[in-house]
Amino acid sequence: MKQRRLSVALYGDNGHQVHEHLVNHPRARLVAIAAFPREKLPVALRDDPEISAYLDLDTLLDDPRVELVILCSPRRSEQAGHAIRALRAGRHVYAEKPTALTEPELDEVLAVAKETGRHFREMAGTAFEQPYLAMREVVRSGRLGRVVQVIAEKSYPFHERRPRDEDVDGGLILQCAVHALRFVEHVAGARVRTVRALETAAGNPAGDGGLRMAATLMMELEGGGIASLAANYLNPGGTGVWGYESLRILGENGFVESLRGGQITRLVIGSTDHGPLPAEGHSIDYFDTYLELLAGAGDMPLTLEEELSPTRWVLRAKAAVSAG
Repeated sequence: MKQRRLSVALYGDNGHQVHEHLVNHPRARLVAIAAFPREKLPVALRDDPEISAYLDLDTLLDDPRVELVILCSPRRSEQAGHAIRALRAGRHVYAEKPTALTEPELDEVLAVAKETGRHFREMAGTAFEQPYLAMREVVRSGRLGRVVQVIAEKSYPFHERRPRDEDVDGGLILQCAVHALRFVEHVAGARVRTVRALETAAGNPAGDGGLRMAATLMMELEGGGIASLAANYLNPGGTGVWGYESLRILGENGFVESLRGGQITRLVIGSTDHGPLPAEGHSIDYFDTYLELLAGAGDMPLTLEEELSPTRWVLRAKAAVSAG
């Protein structure tokens, strides 16, 4: 039997839109766009007469074909409101991180999803790409024993397109450090209990103070462990890696680590160095898994509460540091 393809709309291009993924997708077909230039569509979709271009989100939501709206809102500060409008219009939603810029807004999105019976998910697949999925599986196997400490860094390069206005993308803690916090909760399987944060605009080439260049988060974990995270826009071009990230998970019995953006891995248990994790391993495509859920053909690897917990904690960290 031929699979039914869900009718998808794209709103905004401020983030990791899924347009490249929709060419000949077995579970989804693109039917509408707004705040998304048609010329950015893959060539195979660009001239498709079935794809309607609308002036704004409201006219897009008037299209009865649309079943799922994928949000990369032009201003992230408006995205929670966009999600709520789409949910109230009877559409499922898949949103770029952060879903919202405040915790009350996040709670409102979730309340409306529950009220309307529509599905809401965030683009939260960090832990399900390699080598992080393999690291997650090591932790879940129990080989490390209890996780005692997690050390993570997420480092991107500076470039002139980095928004000085945090309402555009959420800023360093919300759009960058959230990946490192997903390392803690989704990869290391350690739930955060408390968080403290520091951030600085030092090193901002514009010198205007609007763009935070580095942040540090310190966490207490449930079960007694601790975690420290660094996020920054200080990755120089000479590294040859766009995201120069690292993750080290230390347990009672040993550790597993990933360095240089996942290019180097190592597992040590007791007196045995097991060397790199297997180089070839499967990944889980989070968007595809969400489409399977909407089709009634599968489940997500995280509950909605687990998925959004890192977002909730970075929102709390940002709120605390903003309050001084």
